[in-house]
Amino acid sequence: MTNCMKNKDLLKEKGIIMWSDDKIEAFQKTLLDWYDANKRDLPWRRTSNPYYIWISEIMLQQTQVDTVIPYYERFIDTLPEISDLAAASEDTLLKLWEGLGYYSRVRNMKVAAGQIMADHNGIFPEDYDAIKSLKGIGPYTAGAVSSIAFNRPHPAVDGNVMRVLSRLFEIELDIGKASSRKVFEEMIHLLIDRERPGDFNQALMDLGATICTPKNYKPETSPVKDFNASYLNETWARYPIKQGKKKVREENYVVLAVPTDEGEYLFQKRASEGVLSGMWTFLMIPTEVINEDGWKSFGGSADSLTDTQAELLVDYIKNEYGLIIACDNNLKGTYTHIFSHLKWHMSIYEAVVIGETETGHSLHAIHPDDFPDTAFPVPTQKVWEMVNTITLF
Repeated sequence: MTNCMKNKDLLKEKGIIMWSDDKIEAFQKTLLDWYDANKRDLPWRRTSNPYYIWISEIMLQQTQVDTVIPYYERFIDTLPEISDLAAASEDTLLKLWEGLGYYSRVRNMKVAAGQIMADHNGIFPEDYDAIKSLKGIGPYTAGAVSSIAFNRPHPAVDGNVMRVLSRLFEIELDIGKASSRKVFEEMIHLLIDRERPGDFNQALMDLGATICTPKNYKPETSPVKDFNASYLNETWARYPIKQGKKKVREENYVVLAVPTDEGEYLFQKRASEGVLSGMWTFLMIPTEVINEDGWKSFGGSADSLTDTQAELLVDYIKNEYGLIIACDNNLKGTYTHIFSHLKWHMSIYEAVVIGETETGHSLHAIHPDDFPDTAFPVPTQKVWEMVNTITLF
């Protein structure tokens, strides 16, 4: 049995009836004609360099195109070759990535660059399986790079593409399930233009990003509306099918900005694993440490610490960090940072150091003059913006 027949059998199992070869050819032409006339002018589309295309694809994960462009340009200006990425220090990488979030992405890129240097003589591999074996590269990125840089007919299936196909074929599969992605990949294997696979994949991406959007979708304006079963049957509002997201976990923190006598500020380094691993933050103390009955650190009625809460906070800082502090009980500001699976509610206060225990403290002091050269995650930047506008007591 040929791969094409296997693909069709899998789709038939899922209740998806594929188009005829003539209709697929007509769809390819319609989509690519629209793309040629309307494609977005993006810097990574002006090159066939697989390294640059790879950088753009990793940056575009979880990040909007307009946000990525200056990051992309700065990254390739600083690290123009794979060897530069492989040799870059973590501080350099984190500074280049500062504000993009999901910092494991750039750490994985450095590992992958090392693999390319060691296993492929510093040349980005053309083979799909070899690309997919690199650290941090999954089926989508491998398909995007192999099709765009090397003109290989591999699918690049992300949320945009699944949304487009769901509406075109009225697909009754939950696009949030990992098992569904394989079905969409098999569909692209049958639909993809063999002569222009990279442009085909990018055309679907652009269609999903600009017309077949999650909200404010107007199917009558789509260049492929005549192929769109959900438009023709007036069912487009039903697709794609996606079950509700898992509930986001919420955590409450007291955040302390603590300057030294030299005008530096004290920071703690996050653990090597977990959220914002290895990044610098102001002192973040779980509010359970100072909770009193009926008081919440964020969204509650109180806008300052009680004397008891302040005492508990001072004791905690002494025991945890070896610092003796005096805390200003007045709330300086609040900030909520939302991760994909987690929400931090941060209540910001200021304190000054009045002594140390015999063991001393394990925190790191950084002067504001050095902040531009230090990689700070967004929560740290937001806290500093608030602190920097307020005069310390």
